[in-house]
Amino acid sequence: MIVDYGAGNLRSMMNKLQRLGVPAVVSSKPAVIQKADKLILPGVGFFATGMANLKRYGLIEVLNQKVLVEKTPILGVCLGMQLFSQKSEEGNAAGLGWIDGEVKRFDFPKEKLKIPHIGWNDILVQKKSPLLSGVDPKAQFYFVHSYHLVCQEQKDILAKTDYGYDFVSMVAHDNIFGTQFHPEKSHSAGIKIIQNFIQKIERS
Repeated sequence: MIVDYGAGNLRSMMNKLQRLGVPAVVSSKPAVIQKADKLILPGVGFFATGMANLKRYGLIEVLNQKVLVEKTPILGVCLGMQLFSQKSEEGNAAGLGWIDGEVKRFDFPKEKLKIPHIGWNDILVQKKSPLLSGVDPKAQFYFVHSYHLVCQEQKDILAKTDYGYDFVSMVAHDNIFGTQFHPEKSHSAGIKIIQNFIQKIERS
């Protein structure tokens, strides 16, 4: 189930799921989402707008029920992962609060790196997870973002990436998983992560 809350990149994710033979659907209806075995929360754009859309579509209550109570596995991608946080500097908005952390803008007082961070980069895995089963440790993934999640709990960090400094590029907390990069745009390594989420991640 791909959650549609008006935050983009739905077609690309659906195409990858179809390529894997996964009978996925896209929906913004709480009644449909309630029936899902797994959830993918994609997203590009402004954090505050994303949260406002989740509220406007009446999705926060059903997502909390599915994820926090029923322990349904969820994969957040880019903005989708950031929305798991407690709050963001982008729009000074509160998030879903599933991950203890805050989303902050890249800040390079000495480095002269471009913002947003766009392009291919690698990941430094922090702990084992079935989400990364069979993924080449040297694989690179496609990023497009100006903000990144700062986790308060080291145990929630699945991988980091260096862009001026280390930032959180993957999270894993019980049944909650997230990637700052776009697996659906990251060729075979990204497809493998999506496949692992579908096939190897079970209810916690």
